[in-house]
Amino acid sequence: MKKLMLGAALAALAAGAASAEDVTLQLKWVTQAQFAGYYVAKEKGFYDEEGLDVTILPGGPDISPTQVMAGGGADVTVDWLPSALAAREKGLALVNIAQPFKSSGMMLTCLKETGITGPEDFKGKTLGVWFGGNEYPFLSWMAHLGIPTTGGADGVEVLKQGFNVDPLLQKQAACISTMTYNEYWQVIDAGLTPEDLVTFKYEDEGVATLEDGLYVMEDKLSDPAFEEKMVKFVRASMKGWKYAEANPDEAAMIVLENDETGAQTETHQKRMMGEVAKLTAGSNGTLDPADFDRTVKTLLAGGSDPVISAEPVGAWTHVITDKALQ
Repeated sequence: MKKLMLGAALAALAAGAASAEDVTLQLKWVTQAQFAGYYVAKEKGFYDEEGLDVTILPGGPDISPTQVMAGGGADVTVDWLPSALAAREKGLALVNIAQPFKSSGMMLTCLKETGITGPEDFKGKTLGVWFGGNEYPFLSWMAHLGIPTTGGADGVEVLKQGFNVDPLLQKQAACISTMTYNEYWQVIDAGLTPEDLVTFKYEDEGVATLEDGLYVMEDKLSDPAFEEKMVKFVRASMKGWKYAEANPDEAAMIVLENDETGAQTETHQKRMMGEVAKLTAGSNGTLDPADFDRTVKTLLAGGSDPVISAEPVGAWTHVITDKALQ
């Protein structure tokens, strides 16, 4: 009898696994606590509960989420809204279906010894900027300030920054791009102190743009089966994010267990998770139209070469979160 019961249980599990719907998620960057909610949702069985078999694809310096989506390599991707809107205007119809990050973690970190005390002091300086879609908030900010990015005494020299903090440590740049949860702490770990630095958070400067939203291809949303699959995915993912917020150290350890490169450390990931939790706090996954409009306004105010040239139409939807969070 026990053998029969065990056999029936195994058969049920096998049937459930066979019927699970596949979802492929493309991350914007490598495996780290920036994406903890998705790893937590997978580890804790939240995706299983929704009947989903989720594959999480790490990103990296040579991986463009928009290109992956264009090639059909993922169902959904994590990206920043400026990058998604720029891609949409060029013909890649990405749509924001959820917004786990409420606040921006982007900032410029500057050496105090350069004499920079405010944005007006950027003129004549070299500033490190990430590209690959991450340059758009910076370019819009400089346009807001009326500071050319073509060099000269009245402009700034833009250094195409790699994904490290070397330009600041080696004094190749007065300021570099950092995230509150990552590169800033790499600078500190390298031996500089907060007193050696001056930071400018995009959030505080009034030019913050939405980061780390979930995006799908617009044409796929016309398929009711795909829509329902995304409803399940968003519901489970937000459950993962809220668990990560409430249990940051456990979430960080789950991330570490999924880091196949072994490049991350426990100290850094726990610290990162603590900072990321500040950015997801206050979001239930629903995009706030006011935040979207603020991002668009920032991007449109790009001087003679704005990031986008017209107000986007159809770039976000509440259809998924309305059903996922009811």
